[in-house]
Amino acid sequence: MRNKKIIIIGASSGIGRALAEILVSEGNIVGITGRRTELLQDLEAAQPDRYYVRAFDVTDTDGCADHLDALVSTMGGVDILVISAGGGDVNEALDFAVEQKIIALNVSGFTCVADWAFNHFKAKGHGHLAAISSIAGIRGSRQAPAYSATKAYQTNYLQGLRQKAHKEQAAITITDIRPGFVDTPMAKSPVKFWVAPIDKAARQIYQALRKRKKVVHITKRWQLIAWIYKWLPGRLHERI
Repeated sequence: MRNKKIIIIGASSGIGRALAEILVSEGNIVGITGRRTELLQDLEAAQPDRYYVRAFDVTDTDGCADHLDALVSTMGGVDILVISAGGGDVNEALDFAVEQKIIALNVSGFTCVADWAFNHFKAKGHGHLAAISSIAGIRGSRQAPAYSATKAYQTNYLQGLRQKAHKEQAAITITDIRPGFVDTPMAKSPVKFWVAPIDKAARQIYQALRKRKKVVHITKRWQLIAWIYKWLPGRLHERI
């Protein structure tokens, strides 16, 4: 996959940043967004002829579309958009302020970007929308209720967009990227296993984009966990 114009929403750190570096190394033009301007500019400085920076917060849904329109105009188009912006936290105390922040990012911000991308690609005639959801979206979590619930929302929303693209005969690929534990600050669970190095995770995501997959588990071994977790009897899940 070379000579594509790709936007990564949430590229200032973590998986988004690692993926941006791989995409640029493979010969693509990459638009990078995030809230932390200085981190985006640090990334841009490595190859200023390959990166385009637009700093904004996706939870500011009133301004999100304008930022994306401006970035695409500067880049001269976009072929693929990857939503990597997302967040979560352990919240056993059920502090509503914590839950509200997660919902604003993983539901409102996500939906605003996803809708913009779908409509843009439909008007263009083709495109590829990918988003990083999570294995956590399969079942609810007592430690992080909002995180698992919002990731389930993302998975179902992407399924809906895939169905919509098919029904409307729109040439839009929809990719749901479902990581398990990746070695980033986002991995806040008190119990972690099979933690993937961030470079390995980003490389597998790149391959999934290249192959235009519908659903991919990161890393691949997490497909087994996803299957077990999905079919785990409710009475056992409640005891976890």
